[in-house]
Amino acid sequence: MPDVAVDRLYTKRTLVVASHAIEQAALAAAEDGPLVVIALFQRMPYFDRERAVYERIAGLAAVTVVGVVADQPPELPARAHPVLLDDKEELAREWTVVVLTPRFGALLVAHDQEQIDGTAGTIESGRLFSGRVDHRRDAALHEVLRLRTQLADRLPAGAVSALDAVVARVRELPATPGEARTDALLRALLAQSARDNDRLNARRLQARTARPGAGDDPLTSPQETQRWSGGSGVTAPGVLAVALLAVRIGNPTGTAGTVGRTAARHDETVINLLVSRLRPADRASRVGQGEFLLYLPALTYDEAVAFAYRIGADFAEASQRNAFLSAAVHVALTVTRHRPLPVDKVREALQWAVTEGVPVATIDG
Repeated sequence: MPDVAVDRLYTKRTLVVASHAIEQAALAAAEDGPLVVIALFQRMPYFDRERAVYERIAGLAAVTVVGVVADQPPELPARAHPVLLDDKEELAREWTVVVLTPRFGALLVAHDQEQIDGTAGTIESGRLFSGRVDHRRDAALHEVLRLRTQLADRLPAGAVSALDAVVARVRELPATPGEARTDALLRALLAQSARDNDRLNARRLQARTARPGAGDDPLTSPQETQRWSGGSGVTAPGVLAVALLAVRIGNPTGTAGTVGRTAARHDETVINLLVSRLRPADRASRVGQGEFLLYLPALTYDEAVAFAYRIGADFAEASQRNAFLSAAVHVALTVTRHRPLPVDKVREALQWAVTEGVPVATIDG
């Protein structure tokens, strides 16, 4: 029996390779009969990046369906049919591309895990999906039928009839001999791409965490953090929660400021305490004198609040045994799916917390 694709964990960066390959196959396969393409993009910015390709696909296909989370029908290329997904339904978590003709089929079906690979170069490229990639016609037929069941009542009758006509034609013809070999080859290439990506990420993580000399700063620059968190490139709101914490570390009222070597020791101790609890997926940046921003992807609200209080407890405990550390700690935080991240809002909340003497202030996501 042919090897059957099974679900495995992929980063977004790897799945982009697979989806582009399937989309190009759709364009090439349009010559072998009526073509159906169904794609679920989660959010509109991800479709916009591929708009030109889908304009070509829609011009060739018998049916092109594009699903996104939206309140109003989005602007799509001519002949492409939009499907509005509710943010709370399971299909909103899918990244799916299915291509089907009477002689060809390919699919990518992946479910958002709302986690990230901590070694990735950006939050977006490191998003993790559980899914499968398959280049067998009958597997693609199965997925088209599944999606027809779930989407037909949101499609015009003409689109459903055209889809059914393609399905009927597929069922009349046997699968093309040798497609199991093609499927195995393409999955091997995808696996190699994933391994190459893993090696690149491992080298990136090693370079980021290497500290060859005492006193080296383990913080990420604000510019690099902005790029990593989605300040450049394609990203979208709603798909991944990020806990954003603004932290102010300062001497208690009435305590003299530290100077010289004592200041340097104090600063190094502060930074080491701040980063000691960070995961590989997290980032910390200095944004002012004694002020830091912590970015903690895929953290719940309760986990973020507990993390904030642990920071205060860490500093209280350390100040009892370290003569170079005498610090008051204030934290403001939010857990948000908005993009860009509300950095200014959290820093304003931090200033309020410092003024009011509140150790931890929270902002509703």
